[in-house]
Amino acid sequence: MASLKKEYIGATLVCIAATLWGFDGIVLTPRLHKLDVAYVVFILHLIPLVGMSFLFGKTEVKNIIKLSEQDLFFYFLIALFGGSIGTLAIVKALFLVNFDHLTVVTLLQKLQPVFAIVLARIILKEKIRSNFILWAIIALISGYLLTFQFSLPVLGDNKNIGLASLYAILAAFSFGSSTVFGKKILTNSSFRTALYTRYLFTSIIMFGIVGIGGKFVWIEKTTEFQWMIFTIISLTTGSGAVLLYYKGLAYIKANVATMCELCFPVSSIVFDYIFNGHLLSITQSFAVVVLLFSIYKITKEEN
Repeated sequence: MASLKKEYIGATLVCIAATLWGFDGIVLTPRLHKLDVAYVVFILHLIPLVGMSFLFGKTEVKNIIKLSEQDLFFYFLIALFGGSIGTLAIVKALFLVNFDHLTVVTLLQKLQPVFAIVLARIILKEKIRSNFILWAIIALISGYLLTFQFSLPVLGDNKNIGLASLYAILAAFSFGSSTVFGKKILTNSSFRTALYTRYLFTSIIMFGIVGIGGKFVWIEKTTEFQWMIFTIISLTTGSGAVLLYYKGLAYIKANVATMCELCFPVSSIVFDYIFNGHLLSITQSFAVVVLLFSIYKITKEEN
């Protein structure tokens, strides 16, 4: 009975985390679209880093110093791809569509497992299951229909949907890369150390990018409302949701977590309708169902 109760708690926590990610992509991050992309990504990592530093920074700095050079290198790659490039790409994609097609952009991130498994085969020499290629092709076709429906791709129309989709796919590739690099080191570190190191390294990388680009002037241009959005994201849909997700994951099996993660795309569609009045077309709705089912099959076999 106690075990069943823990499973319910775990599933609820993962569902809440996934729903928060959907809320972020549709409601919160797009509200920062008037700011510079690199500056936004930097602040989104800096605020949680400052908070974590007050809570357990001294302990984690000691743990980081003890890491091997190889582990530090892979943490740098995680921060570079998952923290910097991936986040830059998805934020850029959300800004490009200007509150239109937000659901399409957020759902294209679900292609992440496809890239993660391919990269794991290349980098980690992991075997690819026989059904993967079939489901991967179906997922990619569904992603195309979700974006362009039955039209030819257009990369420069007034809604920027084509370009935004490419950025979203780049984000999925980058997050998938981060997952693969994480497999190399997470056996040597606690989750807290991994989380703190990722935010630390990402903040350092983004500090360099923002500094070289002369974009610190955006601090003065940031309004009180935008600072409020930054704070909400940092405490809830950012590091807060990640903590909820992994806390929940400790109580449930991976295939149950995969089902719970469907709260992300479902909530994205619901929030886009509630806050922006947007609905997917029949073709796009069909593509979403096929895409999510194919990703579920891929993730289930991988787990």
